[in-house]
Amino acid sequence: MLASLVRTARPADWIKNILVLAPIPFALKAGASFEAAPFLLGLFGFCLINSAVYTLNDLFDLEADRLHPRKKHRPIAAGEVSPTVAAVQIVALTLIGLGMCLASGRPAAIPVVLAYIVINLVYSAGLKHVALLDVFLLASGFVIRVLLGCILVQVAPSAWLLLCTSSLAFFVGFIKRRADLAAGVDDKHRPSLRGYSQAFLDQAITICAGVALLSYALYSVESGVFELESRKLASMPFVAYAVFDYLRLADVNNSGDSPVEIAFSSRSTQLCALGWIVAVTWSLGMW
Repeated sequence: MLASLVRTARPADWIKNILVLAPIPFALKAGASFEAAPFLLGLFGFCLINSAVYTLNDLFDLEADRLHPRKKHRPIAAGEVSPTVAAVQIVALTLIGLGMCLASGRPAAIPVVLAYIVINLVYSAGLKHVALLDVFLLASGFVIRVLLGCILVQVAPSAWLLLCTSSLAFFVGFIKRRADLAAGVDDKHRPSLRGYSQAFLDQAITICAGVALLSYALYSVESGVFELESRKLASMPFVAYAVFDYLRLADVNNSGDSPVEIAFSSRSTQLCALGWIVAVTWSLGMW
């Protein structure tokens, strides 16, 4: 039972919260001080709330998941975790997570986290079945992660950073829907697929990729934290490579339905992320 509850909580998906860390190097360069205890409390509190949301989604999708070739093995769909136990887990993780966020001493984090919970509640309750709105709600979760990171390090979010994050989130969301179509997922399992075609998704993916790359380039050039002209675009090649490689995987291999699996399995993605960290800290003059 314990192992099944852990699988339902999906701790591997916490990798998405790496976006909470994204504002740190820019905030430090701008003169902010990093306090480890408040940041870690807020981060891990949010991770627990993520797990509560994943459990909630599996609970809502119980019947549909049983018809899915892969998701039917999830603990709730497979009958390893009863709906009652799942509900208890949702409440417990939510309360503990909110308590940790409150204990972080960053009161502005609470409304942001509550917004994340409400968005996912309405998403799981039925709005995920509405084409376009499903991707918009998914994308909002990634933007909220960046906002939370800014709150935890006590800096104002940059408009360019939010634009880049949101366009990347739309990019990933549309690729997920394209992967569903390519895999032949039945619209009975995901009704929103009735509102998509591969041609539309290809156009949407291309637009979002272009906006993401352009906004990151403009942020690098216009932001005051990049002081040395010769270093401003040092991290740009790694961002471009990550976007194009993800696009390549979606187009050539018809993958992209799980960015978490790609993050853990793609060596090129991991090396690209490491290269971005090295390049961005160098361009900020941190070494």
